[in-house]
Amino acid sequence: MPCVLVVEDDPEIRELVMTYLMQADFEVVTAVDGIEALRVVRSVQPAVILMDMGLPKLNGWQTTQRLRARPDTAHIPIIALTAYVLEDERKRAIEIGCDAFEAKPINFESLLSKIRTLIASPAPR
Repeated sequence: MPCVLVVEDDPEIRELVMTYLMQADFEVVTAVDGIEALRVVRSVQPAVILMDMGLPKLNGWQTTQRLRARPDTAHIPIIALTAYVLEDERKRAIEIGCDAFEAKPINFESLLSKIRTLIASPAPR
């Protein structure tokens, strides 16, 4: 069962995403901010990270850049989850190292498809 790290500060969204992924047979771990995500990813080494970009303490942009800069985490696929839906934001997410982008409110069928695609053929880093 692949593990997905959900990095989301909103408890309702975090719970909804976690429940949906567990029903789709994924193991799920969570973090509420970027600092916690950096700690969790070291111990768990998830198959995919779902990264809210508007996080407190260390935002999703900064957290993604730090994960991409580390050899032990650079290979982990990251999907940006964000309400920032302008084309510039999508481009920025890809430029900083996200492998995919999913706008909020989340389309779970689309998200699940992206997760499965990235697990099946992770992007080389």
